[in-house]
Amino acid sequence: MELTPTEVADRVKAAALELAVLAGHLVLYPSGLVSERRPRRPAPAGDAPGTASSRPVVLLHGFVDNRSVFVLLRRALARHGRDCVESLNYSPLTCDLRTAAELLGRRVAEIQARTGHAEVDLVGHSLGGLIARYYVQRLGGDARVRTLVMLGTPHSGTGFVPLADAHPLVRQMRPGSEVLRELAGPAPGVRTRFVSFWSELDQVMVPPETARLDHPDLIVHNVRVSGIGHLALPVHPTVAAGILDALDDGDPAAGAADTAPGASSVA
Repeated sequence: MELTPTEVADRVKAAALELAVLAGHLVLYPSGLVSERRPRRPAPAGDAPGTASSRPVVLLHGFVDNRSVFVLLRRALARHGRDCVESLNYSPLTCDLRTAAELLGRRVAEIQARTGHAEVDLVGHSLGGLIARYYVQRLGGDARVRTLVMLGTPHSGTGFVPLADAHPLVRQMRPGSEVLRELAGPAPGVRTRFVSFWSELDQVMVPPETARLDHPDLIVHNVRVSGIGHLALPVHPTVAAGILDALDDGDPAAGAADTAPGASSVA
């Protein structure tokens, strides 16, 4: 299908933004290789544990990435009053998404014990969103997670870079993988709210609509964003604003969301 001049211009702008984000991230990447310190931090005085403004937020990066991808989002969360934000670095040697999901479960339990909060919120980019979803859907995480926000996550699998199939985690992100079949199965009673941001210009999600979450048993709000590629999703201020609204139990799209068929809106 031939692109219009406007569509071509949008793609060029998105590609330029992706390159700029990649360059900046390469500079920050070494700083994220070391896991962050975990100071003992009680619930904020005067703020009841479990309220939207005080719930801890756990961030999960994507494939071959680390916590440095969330530098700007962490600042936005801090400005918004979220003073308990932690990132999970799973090992680059991890070969099974389910192993990373179990690690996430242990980290969430540790954060709850340390802070006294009954619930946390999760934000995952790309593979990180799929790991978080597996934890919530398959490992009982819905009892501990209020809201899960996913950015460019391959819910139905991506065909990006076929040669990368040598890595087991990439194979688990392919259409029809065992993990994705598990996630597509029945999930009755899951009470976590799911918010999935996707972009038609995401070149890593092939096709882009794979980042939409469609599941009849889940409470889902899909949010389409325009002019943004895969790498820009965790750093773009428009997406950050949507994430903040979603974590505050509001409308993450301010009129730009499209609710998945058969699912309920979080708004």
